[in-house]
Amino acid sequence: MNAALPMATPPPAIHPGILDIPADELRTWLAERNQPPMRANQIRRQILANRAESFEAMSDLPKGLRAELAAAFSTFSTRVERHLKASDDTHKLVLRLHDDRMIECVLIQDDGRATACISTQVGCGMGCVFCASGLNGVVRNLSVGEMLEQLVRLRNLTDANTTNPDRATRLTNIVVMGMGEPLANLESLLQTLAIAGDKNGLGIGARHVTISTVGLPAKIKQLAESGKQYHLAVSLHAPNDALRTRIVPTNDKTGIPAILSAADEFFSKTGRQVTYEYVVLGGLNDQPDHAKQLAGLLTGRKAHVNLIPWNDVEGLPYTRPRDEDLKGFIETVRKAGVSVKVRKRKGSEIDAACGQLRRKVEAETSA
Repeated sequence: MNAALPMATPPPAIHPGILDIPADELRTWLAERNQPPMRANQIRRQILANRAESFEAMSDLPKGLRAELAAAFSTFSTRVERHLKASDDTHKLVLRLHDDRMIECVLIQDDGRATACISTQVGCGMGCVFCASGLNGVVRNLSVGEMLEQLVRLRNLTDANTTNPDRATRLTNIVVMGMGEPLANLESLLQTLAIAGDKNGLGIGARHVTISTVGLPAKIKQLAESGKQYHLAVSLHAPNDALRTRIVPTNDKTGIPAILSAADEFFSKTGRQVTYEYVVLGGLNDQPDHAKQLAGLLTGRKAHVNLIPWNDVEGLPYTRPRDEDLKGFIETVRKAGVSVKVRKRKGSEIDAACGQLRRKVEAETSA
């Protein structure tokens, strides 16, 4: 059973979101009102660390300043268009942006962890044939503030006062696996994660962050050069170039060898094992030969495979793999000495697979 929760957020913002205002610009704005520069950090800390959702709630600021902030900025530039909660305590938000575009983000709570899955773009330009996010292509990159707002909104759904050891009191992990190709918006993403990792931000260290990519070799190398201990997940989905190009059209510009080489360089520079995501499509990429080819690619590499049985998407002609095919695939890869597991399915009753709920909401609101 899933529940649509009541909306408590205001109408769309008419002022810029405060999290998108550069620190120097905000300090200049404050100085013009005879406020000390430290106020900029106070404002951000209230939203990022103290869960303030309005300027009025920022009780450590002068009352007059709170009123001026409310007149010039919004605490959030997004609003919650839809909020669904599944029986397994997974939450999914559809957020409407300032330009009326929509994105999705998900909170997954399990075994004392609270993981935020966030989007980096409106839509996606990679064209993976099975994915709902890219059915209408990519519209634009998300800003730093728009990505931070996803994290803050999901964090605010965790219970800060819980005494239940199975429930997290804050976000513990970030997975950048929502709408869009994260490495196509790498500069803004790195800024977002730096703020999220700050002690005055959300306090989420790099080792608790996973960045997923369809495989952009130059960007993977750039990520490795950042010096951060982020975890890399490469969406492989096929064990040979011919099949992968059918499933992931942008593969014709890269190719599996270049992607694996960049991933090897990432491992060499960071020491972080690379995960290879593999959406299993019944009858298309789940046969014994595919498993043998995948094992051949990854044997000898410090790698882990996440198998993801396909979630049905209305209008797409694919099916979930048969249980016996999935079992055989796993056995073949494991026998080759490659670590593999099937990703646990969470939030299926609320269309938690990326892009599904957004498309439904867009169709409803445009009808």
